[in-house]
Amino acid sequence: MKIAVVAWGSLVRGPGELPTAGGFAPNGPLLPIEFCRVSRDGRLTLVVDETFGAECATHAAPSALDDLDAAIEALRAREGMSSARGVGFVDLASGRRSEAAEERHPQALATIAAWAEAGGFDAAIWTALASNFAESGKGGELFSVTAALRYLETLQARDASAFAAAVAYIHAAPGEVETPVREEVARRWPAGSI
Repeated sequence: MKIAVVAWGSLVRGPGELPTAGGFAPNGPLLPIEFCRVSRDGRLTLVVDETFGAECATHAAPSALDDLDAAIEALRAREGMSSARGVGFVDLASGRRSEAAEERHPQALATIAAWAEAGGFDAAIWTALASNFAESGKGGELFSVTAALRYLETLQARDASAFAAAVAYIHAAPGEVETPVREEVARRWPAGSI
């Protein structure tokens, strides 16, 4: 089975132990992504979000694994997820699809499936975590670019080191990731200014 791994953030520059048969190349599908998930360490991270995401080019690499369940488990482990529910997948032969991805971003799932089929892949996997920005202890309000900036300002006042890491993370995203949050962060806190 030929499996594609689709990525757009830290996975591109640091796949870690994820077994790929070559590096990530900027040839993935266009997907709606935005910095609208708050990680455990306070960074705003990129997720597929059909409400707030900007259409961005993504990267892809062929998996070194030929078993879909093993590839899903490898991505789950790389992303530090407690459950494989956060891994999106589509198996073109069987029609099996990730329930979480169907719920969270059905149009993006269809885009990935069409892209995988056109590229000669049998399946594709990707990180399918949802935005958690509105949760208490995260952003605490509905996501917007203004809310994201307010979140970063609060982080800056509370923990300068975590703030610097959060802004550096946004600046370090692949160049193809051009989102409204990234644009505002670049304007407000230019690279190298913190």
